[in-house]
Amino acid sequence: MKRDTKLIHAGRAKQYTGKVVNPPLVRASTIVFDSFAELKHATLNRGNRVPFYGRRGTDTHFALQQAICEVEGGAGCALYPCGAAAISGALLAFLQSGDHLLMVDSAYEPTRALCDKLLTGLGIETTYYDPQIGAAIAGLIKPNTKVIFLESPGSLTFEMQDIPAITAVAKQHNIVTILDNTWASPILCQPFTLGVDVSVQSATKYIVGHSDVMLGTASANEKHWPQLREHSYLLGYCASADDAYTALRGLRTLSVRLKQHEQSALSVANWLSQRPEVATVLHPALPGHPGHAIFKRDFSGSNGLFSFVLKQGSQQQVEAFIEGMAHFKMGFSWGGYESLITATMKVQNLRTATTWPYSGPLIRLHIGLEDVEDLLADLSAAFVRFHQAELTSYDDSQR
Repeated sequence: MKRDTKLIHAGRAKQYTGKVVNPPLVRASTIVFDSFAELKHATLNRGNRVPFYGRRGTDTHFALQQAICEVEGGAGCALYPCGAAAISGALLAFLQSGDHLLMVDSAYEPTRALCDKLLTGLGIETTYYDPQIGAAIAGLIKPNTKVIFLESPGSLTFEMQDIPAITAVAKQHNIVTILDNTWASPILCQPFTLGVDVSVQSATKYIVGHSDVMLGTASANEKHWPQLREHSYLLGYCASADDAYTALRGLRTLSVRLKQHEQSALSVANWLSQRPEVATVLHPALPGHPGHAIFKRDFSGSNGLFSFVLKQGSQQQVEAFIEGMAHFKMGFSWGGYESLITATMKVQNLRTATTWPYSGPLIRLHIGLEDVEDLLADLSAAFVRFHQAELTSYDDSQR
């Protein structure tokens, strides 16, 4: 099946749907059995989408897990209460005290906090590496290196990683590779064809698509799925059936939504690249992006999330820029139907292995499903406020 057709049919096996279009919503904690033989069968197959206990999942969960595997690849999929839980669950499934982790320097900020504040206390050492290191990552491997974590592109600064080069090195050393694939969603990048062992998604973002559910997924290849499945279960990770049902519904419209996000975001990105205030636009689908060649090779499209860097700007100017928006809302997360805006004054504070080459503020946008002309008008007005704040600051300094 082609991708768009697969999104419609994935996870809709008759064992989950019966005679209706969508898998029914099944909420459960206790599963009851009619015979000891049935109980024994469920016990022996509790990891294979057979109802056993609510935390293992119901048919609603199984339908979503099967759908993610069909669309993204992988031998199995575990569900988590949010994307950050999926990241921690995947890492803790393959790391223990005394191990060494290679973590990309452009990682999602909560991922870095997990390494620095939790894994350190568990006796797990983390080394941050340049996202553009490629096969040279071999020089950072230690005898106790057990996991290499990737995020491509970085969700704030959008560096592209050479995933096949890194996974090839990892396989030579029997190291597990985990990719945060949230930016691509399950359909813009096929991580298992690039050699990745475990792919993590914050389903909160594009899979759900409506900013109303917290949910995470982690899919694994056949070799690593049993360990990911059992360790995540032992850590107590699970998700509600309601959230799984909502994610299944979001999955059906994922492709058509992403196409609109992509088209509108490219229009805004190209418009911003012409603004005199902008030093650079960080969007891997733009030909001028340093990782554009990798993007074209490994990804089938882009989405609504990107950043741009201003040539200069004070805290007061940045606040003036992002406050007073008519359509862009200030808020964290992304992947919903709405446009969002956030700002970071000092990117260098969020990395240790690389040097950030820009001195101006970074502004991240998520381009939603609004009319792009309205969004451009909103940004135009923001630049007016930006310059007015500059004049106000100058006048105050002269008094």
